[in-house]
Amino acid sequence: MGAASITMNEAAEWRPAINPWVIALAVTLATFMEVLDTSIANVALPHIAGSLSAGQDESTWVLTSYLVSNAIVLPLSGWLSSIVGRKRFYMGCVALFTISSFLCGLAPNLATLIIFRIMQGAGGGGLQPSEQAILADTFPPAKRGMAFAVYGIAVVTAPAIGPTLGGWITDNFSWRWIFFVNIPVGILSLLLTGRLIQDPPYFRRRRLSETRIDYIGLGLIALGLGALQIVLDKGQREDWFESNFIIVLSIVSGVSLLFVLLWEWRHKDPIVDLHLFRDRNFATSNFLMFMLGFALLGSTLLLPLFSQTLLGYTAEQAGLALSPGGFVIMVLLPLVGFLLSRYQPRWLLMFGLTVLSLSLLHMTRFDLDVDFRTVALARVFQGMGLAFLFVPINTAAYSFLPREKNNAASGLMNLARNIGGSVGISFVTTLLARRAQFHQARLSENLSAANPQLQDALHGLTAKFAAGGGGGGGGSGAGGASQHAYALLQGNVIRHATMLAYIDCFWVLGVVILCLIPAVFLMKKAKPGAAMVH
Repeated sequence: MGAASITMNEAAEWRPAINPWVIALAVTLATFMEVLDTSIANVALPHIAGSLSAGQDESTWVLTSYLVSNAIVLPLSGWLSSIVGRKRFYMGCVALFTISSFLCGLAPNLATLIIFRIMQGAGGGGLQPSEQAILADTFPPAKRGMAFAVYGIAVVTAPAIGPTLGGWITDNFSWRWIFFVNIPVGILSLLLTGRLIQDPPYFRRRRLSETRIDYIGLGLIALGLGALQIVLDKGQREDWFESNFIIVLSIVSGVSLLFVLLWEWRHKDPIVDLHLFRDRNFATSNFLMFMLGFALLGSTLLLPLFSQTLLGYTAEQAGLALSPGGFVIMVLLPLVGFLLSRYQPRWLLMFGLTVLSLSLLHMTRFDLDVDFRTVALARVFQGMGLAFLFVPINTAAYSFLPREKNNAASGLMNLARNIGGSVGISFVTTLLARRAQFHQARLSENLSAANPQLQDALHGLTAKFAAGGGGGGGGSGAGGASQHAYALLQGNVIRHATMLAYIDCFWVLGVVILCLIPAVFLMKKAKPGAAMVH
C-alpha cells in the first residue's frame, strides 16, 4: 500500500525534465503543418487538374480523400496511443505525414496522388489529438490555458493563411511545392520530439496480445465517418438529395454511426470511449468546439470568396484582408491563456461568443462598394471573438477528466472541430447558392417591359453603347448595343442577388453563434487556474 501510494504521488507530481514551453513549441510545429495542409491545397486544385490531365470534379478528391482518412483516425488516436505508446504514435504520425507529403509531390497521376493523400490524412489525423494530450499532461492546470494558447495559434491561424500561401507557392513555383514544404518541418519535428518528449509514468501502454481489438467498432467508425465526410464535401456539388450517390452515403453514414453509439457504449474495451460524455463539461465543450469549427471555417470561406467574386480582389489581396484578423488572434491568445488563471472559462466563452456574433452581424452591413479597410477591420473584430473561444473550450473540456483519459478526450475534441468545420463549409456554400437563386428570382420580377424605370435605363444604356461604337448606328449595331445593355443589367441583378445572399449567410451565422451563449451555463463552476476536484 505504501509503495503504491508513493508511486501514485510521484505520478501526480510528475513534470517533464525539459522546459514545458520548449515541448509546447516542438509539438506545435507538426500540428501547424498539418492544419495548414487541410486548406493549402484548395487554391491549387485547378493547377493539379491541368497538370495531371484530370477534370475539375475528379480533382476535388484530392481534398476529400485527405479529409476522410483524417476524420477516421481522429477518434481512434487515443486507442492507438494506448497500444503503441503516445510518443511512438505521435512520431509515427509525423513520419507518415512527412513521407506521404514527399510522395504527393512526386505523384505522376491523379489516382496515385489520391492514394498518397489518404496516407497523409491518416498521419495528420493523429497529430492534433496527441499534441493536445501531451500539453494537458505536461502543464499543470494553472498553466494549461497558456499552453493551449500556443496550440490555438497553430489551429486557428493556419486555415486563414493556408489559401494565400498555397496561391503564392502555386503561382511562383509549382503545386508540388505545397507538399514539399512539409518535409523540412516534419524532419525537424521528428528530431525535436525524439529528444524532448517522454510518456508520463501514469500513461499505461497496453500489450497488443492482451488487447481485444474491437473490429466491429473499428469498421463502423471508418464506414460512418468516411461516408459522412464524403457527403459533406460532395453534397453541394451533387445537389444534395437529388443525387442517389449522396442519398446512399447518407443512409450508410447514419446507420453506421447509430450502431457505433450503441456498440461502443456497451463494449467492455471500446475503441472510442463514449462514456467521457457523461462529464457535463466535456460534453458541452465538444458541442461548443463543433460550433467553433462551424463558424471558423464557414466564415473563413465566406470572406475570401466575397472579396474575390464581388469586390474583384486577387487571391493575394483577399489573403491580406484576412491577415490582420489572424495577427489579432495570435496576439490575444496568450492574453486569454493568462486570463484563464484568474477567471472561469465560461465568462471568457460568453465574451467570445458575444463578440463573434456581433462581428458576423456587423458584416451584414457590407455592400458592393465596401472598401479594403472595412473588410480587414471586420475580420479583426471577428478574430477577437475567436481568440476568446478556442482556449477556454479546451481548458474546460479537460477540467474534470482523469489524466489517463486525456488521449481519448483529445481525439473526440478534434473530431468535433473538424466535423464542425466540414458542416460549416457545406452549410455556407449551400445557403449561399440557394439564397442567391432566391434573390435573383425576386429581383428579376422587376425586369419586365411594364417597368418604366427599366425602360429608361435600357434606352440610356443602349444609346450610350451605340454612341461608343457599338455597331456604327446601323440596325445590327443598334441590336448589339441593346443586347449589351440587357447583359449589363442582368449582370448587375446577379451581383446584387449574390451580395444579398452573403448578407443572409453572415446574418444566419451571427444568430446561430448568439444562441449558443446559454449552453455556456451548462458547465460546472470551478476555481480559476487550479486543479479541479474529481
